[in-house]
Amino acid sequence: MHLTSLPSPWGIGTMGEQAREFVDFLQAGGQSCWQILPLGQTSYGDSPYQSFSSYGGNPYLIDLDQLAQEGLLEPEEYQNRPWGQDEQRVDYGLLYEQRYPVLRLACHRLLNQQGEALSTFCQQHQDWLEDYALFMALKEKHGRVCWQEWPEEERLRRPQALERARKELAEEISFWKGVQYLFHRQWAQLKAYANGKGISIIGDLPIYVAADSADVWAHPEQFQLDEEGRPTQVAGCPPDAFTADGQLWGNPLFNWERMRGEGYRWWLDRIRFQFRLFDVLRIDHFRGFDAYYAIPYGEKTARNGSWKKGPGLEFFQAVEKELGKRAIIAEDLGFLTPSVRQLLRDTGYPGMKVLQFAFDSRERGSDYLPHCYPTHCVVYTGTHDNDTIQGWMASAPRKTAAYARDYLRLTKGEGYHWGMMRSAWASAAELAVMQMQDLLGLGSQARMNTPSTLGDNWQWRCPAGSFTPKLARRLRREMKVYQRLPEQNREERDQEKASKAL
Repeated sequence: MHLTSLPSPWGIGTMGEQAREFVDFLQAGGQSCWQILPLGQTSYGDSPYQSFSSYGGNPYLIDLDQLAQEGLLEPEEYQNRPWGQDEQRVDYGLLYEQRYPVLRLACHRLLNQQGEALSTFCQQHQDWLEDYALFMALKEKHGRVCWQEWPEEERLRRPQALERARKELAEEISFWKGVQYLFHRQWAQLKAYANGKGISIIGDLPIYVAADSADVWAHPEQFQLDEEGRPTQVAGCPPDAFTADGQLWGNPLFNWERMRGEGYRWWLDRIRFQFRLFDVLRIDHFRGFDAYYAIPYGEKTARNGSWKKGPGLEFFQAVEKELGKRAIIAEDLGFLTPSVRQLLRDTGYPGMKVLQFAFDSRERGSDYLPHCYPTHCVVYTGTHDNDTIQGWMASAPRKTAAYARDYLRLTKGEGYHWGMMRSAWASAAELAVMQMQDLLGLGSQARMNTPSTLGDNWQWRCPAGSFTPKLARRLRREMKVYQRLPEQNREERDQEKASKAL
């Protein structure tokens, strides 16, 4: 469950009290991990996978009540604003209009009250914060259009133009630095609370960055761009049985040759920063490191793309050499070639299994069926890109749904969601991750995202009062039955250590 989906009176889930209540619920339910979506500042379309920065956190997630407790806001400055009529959906347009004026009030007081702490933060993060804050200030100056539409001297980062902008936009730059200070401080506090309760945070790292981002603007040499700063090729997926035109994502592609020559420094810095935020990291679109799909810039579909060779194992060896062995999950979904499978084996990362993919009536013997799982994998009933279990069972082809009912022994009386989740917990997979929507037995109205569509995505919010002691007890009982309680796993590890010692 992403942070945006937490209950709150202020239009969107935040890093405040409701997040801590959810952590308490997870602990009571015998859980060990909380997986979230990327934390970056969302842009047009509201997708957490299209962010203005790989480093800058989403200002919407800053908890306003905490700011009031610190004296950075007066309650009436935010409590009397309209935050949306539907408490179970995020209204991003309204949120944009209402949230930033409130944050500007808080940041103005922050500069006066906590200037020294803010200055220390800025020094610690200057390697990305300076470019980010200037980028956001320039975006505001130019009516929030994409940086590739800015005047040439700013688009191509002429030194004199940037220096002039730093002076002219000093107040706006300070605001964006203040926003990031507030975000990262609140996140550090929430993560410490979760870790103190025995809950690890699983983060999500998109392989690509948005074209309209500080990452691309500040480091154009790392991407496949022309002399004007425009992409020569962009990312996507080829046509398949589900999408005749393929998927045109539009992200600029990496200049892997340049990155390799620099020892993958840009990437190493990015991953190192992610591990400051998270305990475990899911790397999105893992197959793109073996080979990536390149579509000529300007194409309207993904039909005319072609496969290009990625950095392969050398990249992950560089990550391990620099950062040591880290807890990484490989998102290895989609069309997998033998070379992708070999790369997964060579890295030693666990891959993903998605139960909803197992029951296509046209295919038997799918390796997504639980009896085929190796221990070293992570099982999901579905991801943020899938329907909920209840929604999937209602909309899947008749033969597919029938096969799932037969294989999983699902009963409508208990709820299909409990039967499917139980099969995941009973599998050999070393980690099982459920969607909160499925724990609540919700239908398609609670779906988080429908890929290749615009509008109505990323909006679902958990109904207030969902984290009940009754649900936590039932969840904990299931964990005990399937020996997934954290304390059971610790006992198992202790016994194994003792056996080895003998």
